[in-house]
Parts: sequence; structure tokens; C-alpha cells
Amino acid sequence: MRVVITGGAGFLGKLLAQKILSRGQLNDAHGVLREVSELVLVDMTAAQDEPWLADSRVSQVVGDIADRAVLARALTAATGSIFHLAAVVSGQAEADFDIGMRVNVDATRTLLELTRALPEPPKFVFTSSIAVFGGNLPAVLPDDQRLTPQGSYGAQKAMGELLVSDMSRRGMIDGRALRLPTITVRPGKPNKAASSFASGIIREPLAGVDAVCPVVPATRMWVQSPPRVIENLLIGHDAPATAFGFDRSISVPGISVAVGDMVASLRRVAGDAVAGRVSWQLDPAIDRLVSSWPQAFAADRGRALGMTADDDFDDIVRAYMAATAASRQ
Repeated sequence: MRVVITGGAGFLGKLLAQKILSRGQLNDAHGVLREVSELVLVDMTAAQDEPWLADSRVSQVVGDIADRAVLARALTAATGSIFHLAAVVSGQAEADFDIGMRVNVDATRTLLELTRALPEPPKFVFTSSIAVFGGNLPAVLPDDQRLTPQGSYGAQKAMGELLVSDMSRRGMIDGRALRLPTITVRPGKPNKAASSFASGIIREPLAGVDAVCPVVPATRMWVQSPPRVIENLLIGHDAPATAFGFDRSISVPGISVAVGDMVASLRRVAGDAVAGRVSWQLDPAIDRLVSSWPQAFAADRGRALGMTADDDFDDIVRAYMAATAASRQ
């Protein structure tokens, strides 16, 4: 079975690829456990310097995700699963409406149209976002909360969710849209996501670098660690279509934590000197966008599928420190 990951050279894409290669098998759209014979990474740049890239099952398609020809090269009749991770992130989508629409909407529709033309409808995992909700929200969002995005990124992800559900209803794909919490702690450099600071206020201080938090300490966020996100993506993939019904969108479990409490966790785990590298400087644009996002979800449907959340934010900090130490060995 051929498996395609868009955004495959990104942080989550590479983590997902490694996990799939390690497992070696995935359930297809008929619920049959199949060997992964090909794993195709699609991205603007090629993944590099990873030992697992030498695996004979791995290939890469490099190019603009919004280019139909690039996507067409990645798909063949043997394609059984597609993980659509590629996207323009929230801050960039808000700053540049056209690029957000081109990548988050137009490219998603093109990929879905190409998928629809395959001989057998494959599984299609679309990574959506909690940003599809915004505004005046309940303290804990139920699974049937209506979509009320308050930014372009959330609106674009909501469009993707509706396409996935409708094309699944029509039997064109076996889709599932998984609304991911804010993912922290991400390694590397900050990106243009409005939520990027949620990693930066942990990652930078641990590396001996000062970090600025652009929202007030009381701001609450729905978060999940990278390893837990990968586990939940695969649980969402493997679940049978009957577990979803018409509504193919699932809110992935997470933990609700105030940004000030994130820094308090850093202080408990890494000490006062490390936590002291975090300063607070309000950025009204980021604060407005992040404050519009939901703070907690019931996530009952996700939990019923077997999805789980991290135990607490202290564990997320410890896990990142352990992963960083391991990567240096």
C-alpha cells in the first residue's frame, strides 16, 4: 500500500513518517491491515539528514503543494492512505489572505479531486484546527459545537472539514478531519503560527535564550505534545468509517492550561533561572487571535475512538527535555 504525507518534510510529517515506517502496516479503507510498501513525502523542500530516509520504502516529491502536477506525481492507483498535513499557518494566513486560500483551500480541494479519481477511495486524514471555533464560546466545547471561525486560517480549515465530510458522504473518499490542539513543544525555530510562542516560551529558555510571550499569563490554551499528536493521528486514521457517521470531524483530546501555568511548569521542571528568561510583552494582534480560540473541549468522540491527552504540562516539558537530550547523543 502506498501512503502519502503532504507536509512530509515538516516536523510533524517526519515524526509521522517514522512512526508509520516503524509500524509497517496500516488499516485500509476496508479495515484490512496492509503492509506499507511505499511512503511518499510531499513538501516544498526535501527532508534531509534523517537516517530513515534511506529506507527503500521512502520517496519524496518536492514542489509547490498548490501545483496540481506536484500532487499528481505523488498519487498512484496503489495509494491507500493520504495524510494531508501541509498548510499555511495561522499568523501567515491572517496576514496574507490570498496565500492562505491558495494553500489551505485551493490545494486541499485539488488534492481531494485527484484522490477522488483513484480507482479505490483511500483513507484521507485532514489535519484541521481548533481555530475553526472562535468568539463567544462555552468554557468546554461539546462535540456538536457549530463552526464559528474568527480568523482566515480557521475559516479555511472549516472549508476543508466540510469538503472532507461531503466527499466522504458521496463515497469519494474515506475521510476524517482531526482538529488538533496547539502542539507544544516544537523544536527548531519559531514559525508564523500565532501559537508559536507556546513552544518558544519553553524551547528558547531551555536553550539559554530569552523568550517573549505576546499574550497575558491568564490566556488559556488547548495543547498536546508532538508524540501524543502522532499517536492520535494514527488512531483517527485506523478507526473504521462507521465510527464517524456523516460528521467526519473529530476534536482531538488535549489539556487546557493557562500560559502563565506553562511558565510555572517550566520553573518546576527546569528551575528559576530558566523560567526567568521568559518576559511578557503584549502583541494585540496575536492576543486577539489566540484569545478567540476555544480553551477546552469535551472531545468525547475522540476519546471513544481511543485518543488520549497528556497527563499535565510538567510531563510535556520533561518529554521535550528528554527528546532534546537524546537528539544530542
